[in-house]
Parts: sequence; structure tokens; C-alpha cells
Amino acid sequence: MRHTRNFIAIVAAAIIAVAGLVSYSGAAQAAPTWAPADSAQIHPGTMMYTNGAQCTANFVFTDGSGNVFVGYAAHCAGTGTATETDGCDSGSLPLGTRVDFVEGGSPVGEGERVGGGTLVYSSWLAMQANNESNANTCAYNDFAVVKVNAADVSKVNPSIPFWGGPTGIDTNGTAAGDDVYSFGNSSLRAGIEALSPKRGKSIGDAGAGWSHDVYTVTPGIPGDSGSAFVDDRGRALGTLSTVQLAPFAGSNGVSDLAKELAYANANGMSGLSLAQGTEPFSPIL
Repeated sequence: MRHTRNFIAIVAAAIIAVAGLVSYSGAAQAAPTWAPADSAQIHPGTMMYTNGAQCTANFVFTDGSGNVFVGYAAHCAGTGTATETDGCDSGSLPLGTRVDFVEGGSPVGEGERVGGGTLVYSSWLAMQANNESNANTCAYNDFAVVKVNAADVSKVNPSIPFWGGPTGIDTNGTAAGDDVYSFGNSSLRAGIEALSPKRGKSIGDAGAGWSHDVYTVTPGIPGDSGSAFVDDRGRALGTLSTVQLAPFAGSNGVSDLAKELAYANANGMSGLSLAQGTEPFSPIL
């Protein structure tokens, strides 16, 4: 009987130990503890500088290993001219390039560095490695991911300033007249925050759903590139890619996030997923 009791005790202890390991493993995979939205220094809308070029962060992402990433446009790491927008034949800085998160950039100064990260994915580089031939994919897949330095993860919150959200991902595109919302942070605005929140209307989908043409007040300008767009339910729609000249002068081209994220997952970023905002979506301007 004593041996039986000892055996049961040993088995019970083993079960408890295994349960503890499973619990610990699950905790390691859990979502990060985000900084409070009102004090986070890295979030959608944060300025991002790459080799001197400034763009705007769109969304925050995580993976199954607990890493934290911030997205912007692939062309933000481009090495060519502003007119080079076809990701299948445009030059890009390599993976591993340093990217700085900045507050307060303006035409006379780059502002205060609040954190850093490393370029770990570029749709342009991925498409070139794949010899991508689909014209719409080449033209509109404009998405890059920066892994936040471990020392700066505690500064991150995934909520979009002013609007809140994102609440998920829009997977069915837009129709003409649909409301859209964005938050750009171009240094050309000299820190005038009232010009950052933008509300507008979709003109409709383009490029077989890879892009959406939108009008906003005010329109996106250089430096807003990469910034987040959400639909009328706060779902992540896409990332600001281009300033349109024709046929919709003054509009912006917004690359479709659902398609960009799927491409990233299939090309080296398996498990990358959108982090939802901690603040509710509030479409009031």
C-alpha cells in the first residue's frame, strides 16, 4: 500500500509539473502587456525614420513567439525616386536595416528618438525573391515590418490615436462612398496634431482588390506614407501607399492589408497577426 501511495504521489507530482510547464509555455506565447494608450511612445501614427526618410507607422503586429512589430510601407525603405512604386523592380534597403521611432519631427529637425527596431520584412524584397509576375501584386503590395527592439516593447500600444481601434481586419474591401479613417503624421505638418486625424470616403477598389482609392480631408502627403486606414467599423483596411495624380487627383491609394498580411505570412513572416487596439473605435470628428 505504501508503494502504491508513493507511486500515486509521484504520478500526481509529475502531472502537476507538466501542467506547470504547459501553463508557463502558454504564458510565453501570450500577448504582450501593452503600455497605456495615453502614454505609449510607439503606436500607430508614430513617425518612423529609415536612413533619413520619414514615414508613419500603421499597425502593431505580434507573432507566436511573443515578438512585437510595427508596420509601415515598403517604399519607406526604398532606394530609388518617389516615382518608383512597382515593388517588383524598385530598389530597397536590405533586411536588418535600422529604423528609429521618433516624436516631434519637423522640417527643421528629426525630433526625439523614442525607440528603435530592425527591418525584418519587405514586400518588395519578398516579391523580387519570388520573381512575382502578377501586375496588381507588384504595383500595390507595399508593406514592410519592423521588429521592435526588446528594450522598447514596453513603450508600445496598438491603438490608433484619436480614433481608437483597430478592431480586426477588413477582408471584403470597400465600395464607393464607404467611410474611411486614418491618422497621418508627416513631419511636413510641423507638429500640428489637428491635421493628423483624417476622415474620408472610398472611391472604390482597384487592382483586383489590392488597392483602394480614397479621398480624405486633409489628403495624405509625403511623410504620411504607410499610415493606417480603417473602415467604418474600425477594422484595418490598409496602408497609405501613393498620392494619386490621375484619374482621381488629390486622392490616395491605400494598399489592402488583408492581402499584404497574407503575402507576408507566406513569405517568411508566418504567424504574424494584427494586434487589436486597447481603446474602442470612436468615429467622431
